[in-house]
Amino acid sequence: MQTAIGIIPARMASTRFPGKPLKMLTGYPVIQHVYCAAEACAALSDVWVATDDNKIAETVKSFGGKVVMTKPDHTSGTDRIVEAVEKIAGDNKIIVNIQGDEPLVRPDDIDKCVAKITSEKNADWATLIYKLNANDDRNDPNTVKVVCDSKGFALYFSRAQIPYDRDKKSSIKRFGHIGLYVYKINALKHFASLKSTPLELIEKLEQLRALESGMKIICVETEKAFPGIDTPEDLANVNDIICKNPELISIKL
Repeated sequence: MQTAIGIIPARMASTRFPGKPLKMLTGYPVIQHVYCAAEACAALSDVWVATDDNKIAETVKSFGGKVVMTKPDHTSGTDRIVEAVEKIAGDNKIIVNIQGDEPLVRPDDIDKCVAKITSEKNADWATLIYKLNANDDRNDPNTVKVVCDSKGFALYFSRAQIPYDRDKKSSIKRFGHIGLYVYKINALKHFASLKSTPLELIEKLEQLRALESGMKIICVETEKAFPGIDTPEDLANVNDIICKNPELISIKL
């Protein structure tokens, strides 16, 4: 298997929840939970936090983590990762973008994505999808939906309900998207060189830039993701989940 590294983009200036990487969750900062989950992945040879903030950097170093400093003006986590890759990638050919606000990310899911992109020579990216059930709000724009071809490559991502069931008779499986991305390094660099595209701008989904530009995204099915942390209420919710299910995290409470 080609070597892979995990990069966790982290910043303090969240609009809805400023400073969330350093908020305490079961006695540890959120960023430490994410870092430890990434370290538990068999497929990753190394894990780094990419940040522009000295407080985040100091915190990561305090628990033995690795940090790469990046510029403060990046508009997305992917842009921050691209800068980090130029500094730390070395001979690694696979890059994993791990969201810094998802402390319940499953190490096995990361391993599955790395294995899939390694085995699929035509894939530029790999990402996670899960089956939407009857209780999921398929009209919720915060739930990104995806449709795939017969080989599992993404055809389209949307905040709208896709595919549309005109006759209301279809039993087709519907999938939601989980924002974990694994890139082949050359594909990531190519993506970074592209300008934003019309579908990306209207849906506010940067993976559409890749699809509009002819790149191939292979999808790996998994279980529905646990909630991330975007608000103080989310932090309290995730704290309750961990307290009831401590086996879900890599840090031992």
